[in-house]
Amino acid sequence: MPDIRLPDGSIRSFDKPVTVHEVAASIGAGLARAALAGRVDGRLVDTSYRIEADAELAIVTDKDADGLSIIRHSTAHLLAYAVKELFPEAQVTIGPEIENGFYYDFAYKRPFTPEDLAAIEKKMAELAKKDIPVERYELPRDEAIAYFRGIGEQYKAEIIESIPQGEVLSLYREGGFTDLCRGPHVPSTGKLKVFKLMKVAGAYWRGDSRNEMLQRVYGTAWARKEDLDAYLHMLEEAEKRDHRRLGRQLDLFHLQDEAPGMVFWHPKGWQLWQTIEQYMRHTLAEAGYKEIRTPMVMDRTLWEKSGHWENYHENMFTTESEKRDYAVKPMNCPGHVQVFNQGLRSYRDLPLRLAEFGTCHRNEPSGALHGLMRVRGFVQDDAHIFCTEAQIVEEARAFNELTMQIYRHFGFDQVAVKLSLRPEKRAGSDEVWDKAESGLRTALAACGVQWEELPGEGAFYGPKVEYHIKDALGRSWQCGTLQLDFVLPERLGAEYVTEDNGRSRPVMLHRAILGSLERFIGILIENHGGAFPLWLAPVQLVVLNITEAQAEYATHVAEVLRKQGFRVELDLRNEKISYKIREHSLQKLPYQVIVGDKEKAEGLVAVRARGEDLGQLSLESFIERLQSESHPV
Repeated sequence: MPDIRLPDGSIRSFDKPVTVHEVAASIGAGLARAALAGRVDGRLVDTSYRIEADAELAIVTDKDADGLSIIRHSTAHLLAYAVKELFPEAQVTIGPEIENGFYYDFAYKRPFTPEDLAAIEKKMAELAKKDIPVERYELPRDEAIAYFRGIGEQYKAEIIESIPQGEVLSLYREGGFTDLCRGPHVPSTGKLKVFKLMKVAGAYWRGDSRNEMLQRVYGTAWARKEDLDAYLHMLEEAEKRDHRRLGRQLDLFHLQDEAPGMVFWHPKGWQLWQTIEQYMRHTLAEAGYKEIRTPMVMDRTLWEKSGHWENYHENMFTTESEKRDYAVKPMNCPGHVQVFNQGLRSYRDLPLRLAEFGTCHRNEPSGALHGLMRVRGFVQDDAHIFCTEAQIVEEARAFNELTMQIYRHFGFDQVAVKLSLRPEKRAGSDEVWDKAESGLRTALAACGVQWEELPGEGAFYGPKVEYHIKDALGRSWQCGTLQLDFVLPERLGAEYVTEDNGRSRPVMLHRAILGSLERFIGILIENHGGAFPLWLAPVQLVVLNITEAQAEYATHVAEVLRKQGFRVELDLRNEKISYKIREHSLQKLPYQVIVGDKEKAEGLVAVRARGEDLGQLSLESFIERLQSESHPV
């Protein structure tokens, strides 16, 4: 009979098989009420799961990350249940948990309206309040197909038909609704108390644009109401900080249909870009990188040798000239190997760090494009380090240190590190991948950082370290990468002369810190809400006169500040000073300098710093203040 070992090391013995719920009840009634699922020998199961042999068990509640995932997945099923109650002709398809919530795709004869969403959410609340048991049972594959076809759920039957013959499938029943699912699920609908439907969007069946369009209903679910309130507040703040809206308000950039996924940079936006690029150029030069430039269009044969044509062709823009096929580069790596291959390299040349602000293009689906965050044309702060195996750890350590320093300078001090491991579709032998993954683990350990491993998420040519920065709203953005590659140097014939006059392949470290500059600027805009620190602000200050009598003095002040290297605008318009101050405040400038008769007479300036009145300052002391803020810290 089973002995159950609990997380605190204690053991509970039972004289017959026992369910997860029964074990929880033996510990305490409160735990039994809180139990959402169990983790038996590391595997998540329903509370109805019967344990028949000795096992390790942890009771999962809403305080666990797994508990929240189960709540969200179960709420997706509750959504489908409510839709079927209100719209019996709707067909259900799939409904997974996603970050911060869930969605479910439906086939229905007309679009759902906002009034429909309100009715569905109300019905979900009614079903939850009834505390309907959620029951798991199994059916053979063919019986499951027959069942769903019998109730008119053709999409669900098609999903099951793609499952191999002989499989036994798990179904979950709650009241009058039954769905196909691996589970686990909450024991009853009463566990689902805090949720909200957010929006409806279109989604192709099975993600294929050749298939019919379905309706995807998105929702969010939480364990506690205060968590939902905090999330909705964060969404409100995110809306205010949306980089597309601020891009228009601050006159930074625009996008238009004639160039989908391509950015039109305006003068202020391009100034922001140049500030970032020049900072990165200077920082990389100090770190021993040599900047290069490679062609944007290269022959198909090069992409075939590199493996990109086979593994990435559907994302590449292609063209033809004089009966030769070309591709617009989606990444810079093959071009950098060509630079390395020019001339005979020696072990003394290594490590060789080649950097490029490389313009790339990727044929992203139009539906995936999103302002600066997902584009088709972009520039990477790309670099490739050619080194020996013995140099990998030191180069990775130096890169990690440089990356963390740069993120701090941009105001990001919370960085998560993740290690993406071999994908199913990849180049190179398992032996090569073993060596590459081991090399990155050793390097990360040498950096003294904690990391999370992501199986199957690596690039086709090598594993990669990912750097995820957290913004002011607590959102995580993956920016930097470090990829260890033994494959591409071999494919493209890179080699160097060893100390004993032999030949050897260099290791290639692909690395970026900001990633796409377009995307990083979008992140910066939202992180700062458009109110950039002085060193980044496209316009750092504006000089305003109160009347025409101070126009000459205002012009003099602006000129002095420009000669000190500051980015200054001069506003001499014949408008009320309150109007001008309000207008420039909407532009979120770091400083406004106001001059009236008193300032003119005494050679002073009145300074406002984003809503804070600093009073009158001498021009010299104001310049000292500006100089102290003019560099990243």
